[in-house]
Amino acid sequence: MGDLHSSFRPTKTQIKAVIFDLDGTLLNTEQVTEGIMKEFLARYGKVADKEKENRRMGMTQKESVGAIIKDYDLPLTPEEFTQEIMPLYQGMWLKAKPLPGANRLMQHLHKHGVPLALASNSLRRNIDVKISHQQGWKEYFTVILGSDQVKSGKPAPDMFLEAAVIMGVQALDCLVIEDSLVGVKAGKAAGMNVVAVPSLQTETDEFSIADSVLHSLLEFQPELWGLPPFGDWVCNALPIEPIQMKALYSSGILHELSDDGTCLPDQLQGVYFGWARLDVDKIIKIVISITWERKCCLYGRKIQAFIINGSNENVYDEEMELLIVGFIRGSSCLGNTNNVEITDEDKLIADAALDLPVFSQDKCNSFLPEFAAGDSTETKNK
Repeated sequence: MGDLHSSFRPTKTQIKAVIFDLDGTLLNTEQVTEGIMKEFLARYGKVADKEKENRRMGMTQKESVGAIIKDYDLPLTPEEFTQEIMPLYQGMWLKAKPLPGANRLMQHLHKHGVPLALASNSLRRNIDVKISHQQGWKEYFTVILGSDQVKSGKPAPDMFLEAAVIMGVQALDCLVIEDSLVGVKAGKAAGMNVVAVPSLQTETDEFSIADSVLHSLLEFQPELWGLPPFGDWVCNALPIEPIQMKALYSSGILHELSDDGTCLPDQLQGVYFGWARLDVDKIIKIVISITWERKCCLYGRKIQAFIINGSNENVYDEEMELLIVGFIRGSSCLGNTNNVEITDEDKLIADAALDLPVFSQDKCNSFLPEFAAGDSTETKNK
């Protein structure tokens, strides 16, 4: 298994049920809808403030609507605002994708008979829309609760306590997995164990009240909570649902490119590997490290790359299409100034893994058909 690192406060409790948040924890709904508020506010001559937007993360819909109208002094009632903006959100929700490790964790726990609940500050009808295109998700959960189904939404503990009652489990035997500080506070108020997987990687230091803080669900280790361990690591590498990206490679650094405004999930951090297409007939093996770094009071993603069995020095300002298919390890520490260097061991693990069927180009072709147009030089020479 890979060398995973996170802050962890040991517990003697054996977890009997797991309660998930939805937006930003299981689905990247917040990422795919990021531009909607900016576009909507522009209609009224307003400019979106990132700090204000981040402050609303985890709020109930009612609280969020009130805050937006007040923050931007909009000439709308809450009802008018909701009626005007909700169709924009609903159209984008269907484009949301599972965050790294979400399907893996839910499938694993469900397979082993661990009761699962979904507790979101969204309205219940909106939850149903968001998960409607995610295969099997509705069947995974013993209970699904929205903020309109309890007296008070998060940070009040009502939702989590109600989920525990329905599942027939004591609060102290429940594990809450959340991405927002509001949700973490609700879980702790309910007397439950809490794992935080912050949506905003730049704010990991604020989650110290959680029992554990991870960069992504790929770092979650069930056995630390008395749950059945994963058994899906292959030769020190973890197969993941392929993640596609376009980037410009320059001097060992990848700069994200996007045609449609999408980008990698914020929770992607650590050392990964996969395939990269340089041109129509050349596909190569690549290993990358992803971190967040601070420059001049701003945070940005830094992606280092190493071309396996190739000449890194001779590739300058070249566009690549990447398919990330495997995970090796997380960051060595939490925080925003850490750096994940690609080691010789990482390179060896990635090189060997990419020769295995589970990480092969043939499997990748089903996710990215255009990869079939090219042939890997390394594969030909094996």
